[in-house]
Amino acid sequence: MDDNMQELDPSPIEESPVVNEKDSYFPLHSPSSPPPPAHPSSLGLSGHSLTWWLLRTQRYSSYAFTAFLTAHITNVSLIPLLTRSLPASDTYLLLTRPYYQSPLAEPLLVIAPLAVHILSGVTLRLYRRRQTALRYGAESRADRRTLAWPKLSGTSALGYVLTPLVLGHAFVNRVLPLWVEGGSSSVGLQYVAHGFAKDPWVASVGYTVLVAAGSWHVVWGWGKWLGWTPEEVGWEVEERERGKRRRWWVMNGVAAVVAGLWMAGGLGVVGRGGEMGGWLGRQYDGLYRRIPILGRRY
Repeated sequence: MDDNMQELDPSPIEESPVVNEKDSYFPLHSPSSPPPPAHPSSLGLSGHSLTWWLLRTQRYSSYAFTAFLTAHITNVSLIPLLTRSLPASDTYLLLTRPYYQSPLAEPLLVIAPLAVHILSGVTLRLYRRRQTALRYGAESRADRRTLAWPKLSGTSALGYVLTPLVLGHAFVNRVLPLWVEGGSSSVGLQYVAHGFAKDPWVASVGYTVLVAAGSWHVVWGWGKWLGWTPEEVGWEVEERERGKRRRWWVMNGVAAVVAGLWMAGGLGVVGRGGEMGGWLGRQYDGLYRRIPILGRRY
């Protein structure tokens, strides 16, 4: 070899390889194990990557929305299940609703957490798709089409199913009264019961899918935050499968109980409240007729 030449050891192009993370709302490491070391990012935010920030944004936004959801389910399902009376349940609803529909509480507990939760999930999926394209050098659209999208977890898939249902529910019960009447003071459980009576098929199917998707999404999401899902089992190999099966049954059992209680009050009591008559019924009909596409059924 020429004396002027020096032999160098081969070195990788990147100092640290890109980790192929599973596409879910949650980091790959379990709470019982130390987190992987943070890699520097172009964001300059404490040395954490964009994925790290999106995951934590999605997690903490769910805390505030869960507080609202607990109060909401109590008002529209659990209290009707106990009282078996729509007028009596509406009294509790009208007393407590101002606390989470005030000009300050509603943006902080409902609108902002929900928007942040959805946007961070979509952004995370698009960002991981972009990282995959960069990893494989897919520069053109044709190249990117050959790459598979990151795999969806069950919780993530339920989130995408739930998003249009939640937005539609909010439009009918909150946005529409504000738009037409300037407020929702006259909208309560009797308004919901009137909608069930006028179009029971659409209302029942939509409500059932909303409750089922919401219950499993929330329960499994919180199970992941708390380290209770089957993937978090860290026992010996021979006990791991048994532990995973046990946790799977527990998580689905809790979700089924939540959905059952929610459905029992919402569909079993409110959904069977019947059509309102007189001036109130005509007022409700006028609101429901403003719903795009489905409004013609009223």
